[in-house]
Amino acid sequence: IHDGRTKPETLQWGGLSQKVLTLETMNPNIKKVEYAVRGPIVVRAGAIRKELEQGVKKPFTEVISANIGDAHAMGQAPITFLRQVVALCVYPELLKSSDLPEDAKQRAQRILGGCGGGSIGAYSASQGVELIRNDVADYIERRDGGLKADPNDIFLCTGASDGVVAMLKLLVSGEGKNRTGAMIPIPQYPLYSATLAELDSTMVPYYLDEDNNWALDIDELQRSLDEGKKQCRPRVLCVINPGNPTGQVLSRENVADVLKFAKKNNLFVMADEVYQDNVYADGCAFHSFKKVLHDLGPEYNTSVELASFHSISKGYMGECGFRGGYMETVNLDAKVKEQLRKLVSCRLCPPVTGQAALDVVVNPPRPGEPSYEQFTSEKNAALGTLAEKAKLTAEMFNSIPGVTCNTVQGAMYSFPRISIPEKAIREAEAAGQTPDSFYAHQLLEETGICIVPGSGFGQRPGTYHFRMTILPPTDKMKSLFVLFRDFHKRFTEQYS
Repeated sequence: IHDGRTKPETLQWGGLSQKVLTLETMNPNIKKVEYAVRGPIVVRAGAIRKELEQGVKKPFTEVISANIGDAHAMGQAPITFLRQVVALCVYPELLKSSDLPEDAKQRAQRILGGCGGGSIGAYSASQGVELIRNDVADYIERRDGGLKADPNDIFLCTGASDGVVAMLKLLVSGEGKNRTGAMIPIPQYPLYSATLAELDSTMVPYYLDEDNNWALDIDELQRSLDEGKKQCRPRVLCVINPGNPTGQVLSRENVADVLKFAKKNNLFVMADEVYQDNVYADGCAFHSFKKVLHDLGPEYNTSVELASFHSISKGYMGECGFRGGYMETVNLDAKVKEQLRKLVSCRLCPPVTGQAALDVVVNPPRPGEPSYEQFTSEKNAALGTLAEKAKLTAEMFNSIPGVTCNTVQGAMYSFPRISIPEKAIREAEAAGQTPDSFYAHQLLEETGICIVPGSGFGQRPGTYHFRMTILPPTDKMKSLFVLFRDFHKRFTEQYS
C-alpha cells in the first residue's frame, strides 16, 4: 500500500523502507570535497557544447576549454616514439612490421620482458614493474647529476595524483587539535584541499607572494605554521614547483630555505614536481628538492623526510590519458615504507600501459639511435611552443586595463588578477556565487571561453583571479585574447 509520502521505488515486500544511501547517511567528508577544475562551470561548458551541436544559436561557434592542462585535447601532437613503443607493447604482432624503427621495437621487447607472461595485460607488482622502476631510478640519477636513486624507494602511480593521495593517507592521524594539518600553498592545486577534506584533515594555508611573481616567502611559512598550531598539528609541508596554477619556478636558494624550515619545524615535505620539464623564463631552472636536500649535507639529507612526484601527463609529453607517474621517497621509515607498500597493493597495480609510457619518458632514444633526431625535434618543438605561449599570455593579459598577470615562468597556466566592479560583486553575492565565479560564468555564456575561477584554488581575500591554460594553439590563443579583451571591457562598463 502506497501511503502517498514514500516514493514507490523505495517500497519493498513486507513494508516501507528508506534508501540506505542518502545525502544524510553518506560519508559527510565527501560532501566537503570540491574540485574546481572539473566544477560547475566546466559542466556548463559541456552542456553548451552539446547545445551547439544541436544547432542552438550562440554568440560564438565553439567552446574553448582553457580550464585544464590536457595537452592533446588542445591539439598538441603526441610524441611519435612514445606512441610507437606503447603500440608495440599493446600489440606485439607489430614487432614483425618493417614500418617501425628498431629502437622502438627493442624498447618494447625490453618492457614486455619485465611483464608477467611477457604481456602488458598482466598485473604488475603493486609498486610497479621492477624494470621500469630501475629505469626511473636511472633517470633521477641523470637528472640530479649522478645522485643515486634506489628503485625500492620508487612507487609507480596512476598519475602523480595517486601518489599524493597515498602519501596524505599515511600522514593523516590524530584527533582534535592533534589531528594532522598540511601546509598548502595558496593558490593551490585543488587535489590537495579535496583530499584533505576527504580525510577530515586540516588545511593550513600559506600565501604565495603575488607582488613578487608568486614567490614562496619563509616568513609567510612561519606565520602559517604558527596559525595552524592553534587548530591542529601541522606535520606536512606541500610545495608545487613549478607552480600550479601560478606558474612560478623556485630558485635553488628558495628550495634550500624551504628544506631548512622543514627540518627546523619537523615537517614532512611533499614536493609536487610534475612540471619539471616546463620551465620557460630566462634565468629560471628546475632544481629538484632531492638534489638540493643532498647538497645541504648530512645535517639535512639524513633526516628530512621527503616524497616527490612526477607525471607523464605534463612536460612535453602531455599523455594525460595513460595515467602514468611515480613517487620517490627519501628518508622514509622502513616500517612505514612497508605500510605504504601494503596501501598501494590494495589497488593491485597502476595501469601497465601507463607504466610503459613512463618508461619511454625516463628512457628516451639515445644519440645514434634511429629515433633520436625525430624524438629530440618533437620534444623541443613542444616545449618551444609552450615557451612562446607563456610569454604571449602575460603580454596579452597585461595589455588589458583591469587585468594583471605575472610572468609565466613555468608549468602550463597563467593566474591573472582581475578587477571586478562593486556592482558585480553585489550581484554575485545575491546570486550565491563568488565574484570570480560570476565573472567566469558570464565569460563562458558570452564568448564560449571556459576558465576556472580563482576561488577554486584559493586567493587572498578581496582579490579575484582565474586560471587559464596556455595549451590552446597559438592562433586560437590570439583569437581567445581578442574575445576576452572585448568581454572584460563590456563587463566592466556594464557593472561600473
